[in-house]
Amino acid sequence: MTKAREQQIHLSETPYYHCVARCVRRAFLCGKDKASGQDYSHRKQWIIDKIKELSGIYALDVCAYAVMSNHYHIVLHIDAEAAESWTDEEVIERWKKLFKGNVLIDRFLKGEIKTKAELNVVDEIITDWRSRLMDISWFMRCLNESIAREANKEDNCKGRFWEGRFKSQALLDETALLTCMMYVDLNPIRAGVNYTLEDSEFTSIQERLFSFAEQKNSRQLKNKQQEITDKTNTELLSFKGGASLKTDAQKGLPFSLEDYFELIDWTGRAIRHDKKGAIPSSVLPILQKLGVKEVGWVDNVNHFGRRFYHVVGAVEAMRQYSDKLGQWWMQGIARSRGLYC
Repeated sequence: MTKAREQQIHLSETPYYHCVARCVRRAFLCGKDKASGQDYSHRKQWIIDKIKELSGIYALDVCAYAVMSNHYHIVLHIDAEAAESWTDEEVIERWKKLFKGNVLIDRFLKGEIKTKAELNVVDEIITDWRSRLMDISWFMRCLNESIAREANKEDNCKGRFWEGRFKSQALLDETALLTCMMYVDLNPIRAGVNYTLEDSEFTSIQERLFSFAEQKNSRQLKNKQQEITDKTNTELLSFKGGASLKTDAQKGLPFSLEDYFELIDWTGRAIRHDKKGAIPSSVLPILQKLGVKEVGWVDNVNHFGRRFYHVVGAVEAMRQYSDKLGQWWMQGIARSRGLYC
């Protein structure tokens, strides 16, 4: 039986989740519609703009995204620590950017609440809002509903724009996160829409590449050599270097930007039929550090969406997560054995 999204989120296991939403009937409602010949590609930017707007309000960081003609992918990081650090006033301010307020909350802001009973109700409301502001379901609801309304207004019609509920996958470890991010970033290349990372429009990898290039050009001062880090003006979650998802308290993706660029560049070339070749010696240490089988790496990045369902990670971690979901079987365990050493 289908489970509610809130039952599939376990922050104690991982704060990273991959979400996918598809247009109704998988029609090209964000690209060039072959049936009508009309081009809706401008809607891709709508989705990216809304993602950026919402990530500035919610306690959710964007790790990767790719907006295609009939669906989009997004990898999110739940920053529960940030949400808990917000003051009550900040929670109210953020919530009111998205939804209507509350009469009792308005009185609270004016200092008109005096009784303990009313204060208790105010606390309950703010606690509920704080929880929702770090909830993936509420984030995706705001994103999808706003795009659907805007598209229907443009088309002067009513009805569904999205196929149904978004799909969610928990990414349990560094390997699962890295594989998923590359699967998302390489979507246009795998689909044959683009042939290089720089040309892959409406993707996070193009944004990171352009931001890094801009930063690099502005840094041509002295011959100071420093490790490549992602400290640009991009709104994506930055890379913090080699670390663990669960043991390192520092916020950021547990890889170096240099390693990510190098590995995704080679993986993208390997996925293209006209660019197959041996794994470069510079890429091998990255995979070995993650405990990944070189043979299964490209295959799993290429077919990630079809090989895993609710959860991605090492076999034992997937089994533990499966127990928490109350399922005795989890799709993808056999594929996990083929990816991890």
